[in-house]
Amino acid sequence: MRLHRNLVFTVIDALNAVFNEDEYADKVVARALKKDKRWGSSDRRFVAETIYDIVRWKRLYAEIADVKEPFNRDKLWRIFAVWAILRGYRLPDWKQLGGTPARRIKGRFESLSKIRVYRESIPDWIDNTGVEELGEAVWEKEIAAQNQQARVVLRVNTIKTSREKLKALLDSEGIATDTHKDYPDALILRERTNVFLTPMFKDGLFEVQDASSQLVAPLLDLQPGMKVVDACAGAGGKTLHIAGLMQNKGQVIAMDLYESKMKQLKIRARRNDIHNIEYRIIENSKVIKKLHGKADRVLIDAPCSGLGVLKRNPDSKWKLQPEFLDNIRETQQELLQSYSKMVKPGGKLVYATCSVLPSENQEQVKKFLDSENGKSFELVKDKKILASESGFDGFYMALLGHKG
Repeated sequence: MRLHRNLVFTVIDALNAVFNEDEYADKVVARALKKDKRWGSSDRRFVAETIYDIVRWKRLYAEIADVKEPFNRDKLWRIFAVWAILRGYRLPDWKQLGGTPARRIKGRFESLSKIRVYRESIPDWIDNTGVEELGEAVWEKEIAAQNQQARVVLRVNTIKTSREKLKALLDSEGIATDTHKDYPDALILRERTNVFLTPMFKDGLFEVQDASSQLVAPLLDLQPGMKVVDACAGAGGKTLHIAGLMQNKGQVIAMDLYESKMKQLKIRARRNDIHNIEYRIIENSKVIKKLHGKADRVLIDAPCSGLGVLKRNPDSKWKLQPEFLDNIRETQQELLQSYSKMVKPGGKLVYATCSVLPSENQEQVKKFLDSENGKSFELVKDKKILASESGFDGFYMALLGHKG
């Protein structure tokens, strides 16, 4: 296998942006892929997968390379050399790669792979938190699963097509997919490909949404004609699913703090032919108070640590800090206390996170139900999804019923 200079230099530039300029890996990769229009699919795949790979294994590779942060360009090249040797590449005669100790790299990999924080390439504090909350045996499996490359999963837009029809259309484009009995709207790609370039995506026949995330909207027990609030809508993946399950009938109120997210959702809704969504920016508490006791269903897709989705956001484990986890737990409880007031008597509330930590999930629900505001609710059911068991993202979702 040969390394190509322009591709490798692009990778080094991207790693510098992620590690030293605190940029998000997905945005850096998207920018890197636009660097040279002459690149073919294999070139683009090399750039994207190599960036994500080195970001994912940063701690292990840096330890093997014997370099510490901040990473200047010389250190980034040494980390890249470790990646290349361990991936079986023959190093070219470039000055940046001169003197790479291949045998020592392999030996260091063998010895460090016996220590979990290096083998799974995670900060000590996240490892300690995982063990404390999930137990050694479960955490060991979960963090290993979180280091596997995420599968690409599509959610069929049932307003415009069926799963069977979309599967056939993708097959005609050479994109093979599989169905799964537990995820009725999902198609799972057998091989990674840029589905955003397909005519089916441009026609709004599907969205990219992990299988675990696709279980949230159905838990709301939706019916056409309801008034439903997606209180933390973001760019609206679940909002669109809710609207689809309601067959474009009724009212879906998408709320978020950021207007930029609402703009993204509006674009997606137009592409999906969804037209029962109202958009509201949460500028102050009055926006919430106006809806007190008026919603049939409320979804709180709460901000969280993201420790269930490390496989698709590997840079987040390096950006996450212990104090953020403390703060986000407070925010989660505040959202439950405040947004639950929008549920009308007899209505239902779903609380969801993409975390696997009980302190962000079951414990938050229990704390809410034990509070004054929570006395009007009861836990109907909840679902804890581990990546190590499902093969998809780690997730948590709880259905709470208003007693009326």
